Amino acid sequence: MAGRKTGDEKKAAFHVPDDVRALEKLIKHHQQLYYNGEPEISDSEFDLLWDKLKEVDPENPVFSKINSETADGFPKEYHLIPMGSQDKAADPGEFYAWAGKQDFSEFIVEYKLDGASIELQYEKGEFVKGVTRGDGRIGDDITPNVSKMGGVVKTLPGEYGPEGAHPFSGGVRGEVVMFRSVHRRFFSDKANCRNAANGIMKRKDGEGCSRLSVICYDAASGMPGSPFSGYAPFSDEIEKINWLSMCGFTTVPWKICSGADEVVNYRSRVMESRASLDYDIDGLVVKGRKIDPSDLARSRPEKQIAFKFSLEEAVSVLREVEWSESGATYTPVAKIDPVRLAGTTVRRASLANPNVISELNLKIGSHVLVTKRGEIIPKIIGLVETPPGSADVPVPHECSVCRTELCNEGTRLYCPNEECPKRILHRLEKWIAVLSVRDFGENLLRRLFEKGLVHSISDLYLLTVKQLEDIDRMGKISAAKVLRSLHSKKKISLSAFIAGFDIEGIGETMTEKLVQSGFTSLEKFFAASAEDFAAVYQFGPVLAGELSAALKKLRPEMEKVVGVSGITLTSPAVSGAPFSGKSFCFTGELSSMKRQEAENLIRSLGGQAKSSVTKDLSYLVTNDPESGSSKNRRAAELGIPVLSEDGFLKLVEEAGKAGSGGKAGAGKKEPARGKKTGDSLQIELGIDT
Repeated sequence: MAGRKTGDEKKAAFHVPDDVRALEKLIKHHQQLYYNGEPEISDSEFDLLWDKLKEVDPENPVFSKINSETADGFPKEYHLIPMGSQDKAADPGEFYAWAGKQDFSEFIVEYKLDGASIELQYEKGEFVKGVTRGDGRIGDDITPNVSKMGGVVKTLPGEYGPEGAHPFSGGVRGEVVMFRSVHRRFFSDKANCRNAANGIMKRKDGEGCSRLSVICYDAASGMPGSPFSGYAPFSDEIEKINWLSMCGFTTVPWKICSGADEVVNYRSRVMESRASLDYDIDGLVVKGRKIDPSDLARSRPEKQIAFKFSLEEAVSVLREVEWSESGATYTPVAKIDPVRLAGTTVRRASLANPNVISELNLKIGSHVLVTKRGEIIPKIIGLVETPPGSADVPVPHECSVCRTELCNEGTRLYCPNEECPKRILHRLEKWIAVLSVRDFGENLLRRLFEKGLVHSISDLYLLTVKQLEDIDRMGKISAAKVLRSLHSKKKISLSAFIAGFDIEGIGETMTEKLVQSGFTSLEKFFAASAEDFAAVYQFGPVLAGELSAALKKLRPEMEKVVGVSGITLTSPAVSGAPFSGKSFCFTGELSSMKRQEAENLIRSLGGQAKSSVTKDLSYLVTNDPESGSSKNRRAAELGIPVLSEDGFLKLVEEAGKAGSGGKAGAGKKEPARGKKTGDSLQIELGIDT
């Protein structure tokens, strides 16, 4: 899981000028946009500009001057309570990291309202001003409009009012919201409640403001340097929220949680129930019980955090579990009530393996937390609650094809029968897929298997045109084309060869790690012990043992395949190969070749092909860097270079020349003009496939 960006990483992604005048001009520009409801940058990016100017010119007039000339004409006013940006946790991992740094174990948790922040200012118990958030220090004085809104207490009661013993002078902070029922009845033409409320609250004529409401959650007597000072009628956060309620303000629901785990579980329950609320919330605000004025005065308080709801998380109900069969392995897949995740409707989610079901204690009917991050299949990551009477999840006990009793290792449920037809067919399919053999589709492979013509990978290379043309009237020309496609793969990388034998947990990426560690020939793989494999990074003793045992069983077949196919196995030099130490990830479509061909090209030059964007990735390759895909976003966050397809091909060409002494493609016939296939490109560059 990626951590939050450091200041340097943020500055790398967002330009912060060093020149004082440029900084001042940029801050004023973005203040003006923010004041008028048209911000172009995030709060955190504005903070970077503000902090930089404070660092290089702490006495700059921008820190004290109020710009009263705005497009909407509202006067400007200082806040009594600083309304800076809250730090945010986007998921439980980030929240736990924050909670671990706090010196309190008891958390006050409140709903985080999704509206527009407002500060209600009081002088001796009387409401005097309503000020928008603005830049967090200075906002718009929209008092006439705020006075019309529901939930605004004009005169505080009892001892806190004008005639009381301790009349309150200070600020009350809240959120201007439009209730969903109001939106449906009067403003259904607006996209959502938040947009409608933001537009109406700053109307010059104040029309519609009476249909808005203010819900409050914070208060403070006059802060240092403010024109107000007064008695603080509360000593901690609980007394504060109770005081607000007693004064007549509408307040947010709150809960005391005794630990971080309880906060995370409460968040899941609120996520499930928030659809029933009459106002929008987008997370929780979590803080300690003790009031810390110095922390409150910070532009970004450290002792409270916004624990956000993610668009990529939702709570649903587990209705059924299907067991997906792939080769020998049975993988549980959950069927859930439909939920919206990251803009899509999700009805199925991965459960990974039997251990997930038992560890989470899932049952049919359980309320579960579902996530969809990146470009992976949605998966269940937590249990919210299980209603009484929920049924156990049924787990298959025998193979659906050979009826052998399944082996349940917790992390994997599989058929142990090496001769299971389903297992053999899957290995054949894996071989064709890894080698990216064209024209050899799954249907043809299945028909050959069912007719008994192929039972192993080596059988594929013993097929004749006559045998193929008799399959459903394929014909001699089509049969010859299929075999030509199969036999054209004469040079195969060692990692692809081993991965093609469908060893559980051993794909090309893992095999490449072994090759890069010195296992550069098939003979070295056969001679290695489980302990030798276990010494390689990311190869634990279990996976190393399974690989060692599988190689012993498969050795005769592997040697036979090499003998009957005429295949030559290639492996890049452990060091010195053009792409040695470099890794590539692809997103979107390529126009000149299939993704599998591009990945084989990378491997042939000593590089690694990855399926996801990680911090150690060298390049992301895409023809649409502005698509907003999760891979593009992740690459931008990590500062990973992005290549277009043309840029990638240029890099490959340069690598090919470097690998052949600058004579790539010398003496070879130039391929036909037009789109190059992966094979023709490799031929042109003199690269083995």
